[in-house]
Amino acid sequence: MDINDLRSEIDSIDDRLIELFSERMRVSAGIARYKAENGLPVLDAGREEKKLADVLSKTDADIRVYMEMLYKQIFELSRLFQESRISMWQGKECQ
Repeated sequence: MDINDLRSEIDSIDDRLIELFSERMRVSAGIARYKAENGLPVLDAGREEKKLADVLSKTDADIRVYMEMLYKQIFELSRLFQESRISMWQGKECQ
């Protein structure tokens, strides 16, 4: 396998990651709506801790630290997205 083959493989993986991340954020918007309607905070630290522990338990040791970094970033992005959705909906209610 040459570098072009490897890069092509990375491109294919990236396409799947884009699709999966987009799907995750759509679901995150649904979670934001539920939280807004039920007066729940965006941050659920206990859920994040449990999810991270589960993810890391499924990750090979040699990349575990990187997976932790990735998921912490995903959690932060999800919270930011949820906050933006909630702010948008609250703004529409005020008009």
